[in-house]
Amino acid sequence: MSEIIGITMGDPAGVGPEISVKAVAEMSADDRARTRIYGNRDTLERAREALGIALDLAPVVVDLPIEGGPLPWGKLDPRGGDAAFRFIEKAVRDAEAEAIGCIVTAPINKEALNLAGHHYDGHTGMLTALTGQKSAFMLLASERLKVIHVSTHVSLKTAIDRATPERILATIRAGNDHLRRIGYDKPRIAVAGINPHCGESGLFGNEDDLQVVPAVATARAEGIDVQGPISADTVYHRAYSGAFDLVIAQYHDQGHIPIKLVAFDTAVNVSVGLPIDRTSVDHGTAFDIAGTGKANHVNMNSAIAYARRLVAGKTS
Repeated sequence: MSEIIGITMGDPAGVGPEISVKAVAEMSADDRARTRIYGNRDTLERAREALGIALDLAPVVVDLPIEGGPLPWGKLDPRGGDAAFRFIEKAVRDAEAEAIGCIVTAPINKEALNLAGHHYDGHTGMLTALTGQKSAFMLLASERLKVIHVSTHVSLKTAIDRATPERILATIRAGNDHLRRIGYDKPRIAVAGINPHCGESGLFGNEDDLQVVPAVATARAEGIDVQGPISADTVYHRAYSGAFDLVIAQYHDQGHIPIKLVAFDTAVNVSVGLPIDRTSVDHGTAFDIAGTGKANHVNMNSAIAYARRLVAGKTS
């Protein structure tokens, strides 16, 4: 199993090239030898110059072309969306062939991606399709709070419909398996309710009784240490205070808001349930500061550290 981490550069017009170069430049020689950037060499060299960093990128870069590149910083361009897709596609194929052990993704721009004809809701949907899977799960991980989502990039109405007992149970199982893999002997899991106060005995809806309760009961019968539904207005505080190792969020904002409040610069986006491993920064392309050298790479460093943790688990 390869120990190499493959960083996909993200949208060429965003901050992905800069945070990738910054992260690689700070690595030890050994770690740099176990890292590849899937991107465009000319764009990365331009980012390196903007940062004032002296670094030989040749041994690190898997160079892929960009039509008309390098593209201007900070401008939406379908050519950037297409290039970002191809960087990821190449990394996925190398991960499937075990040439790399984990993918770390820099940010993409969903509008550019779709303008280029690649119709995905984001990285998770794209990786699911590229690996031939029916579904995957988004887990956001920080030191004191971890959240995995039943659904992500859909409307709130659709999210409630998607929160079936089967999908909630699958999310619990996926979260439990992932935490066990990274060293939790018996993860303590909480399932957030769908409605305010979990429906208050039917006063605010019966979705929690009909959709969440059966999933939790089945998971507990399987030996998983899970509780719920627990009102979403208290469960994250309890988890952050140490009562739970993982919270099952029912939809995008229910999970993203608490994580971004307590770990905006350090939370790592992890794809769970795929045949390959992938971590990511949890921020966007930041077109407004692209090319200025101001982009903070702390989140990229966190994503790389988590990726190395996953690879170590596979190779040990």
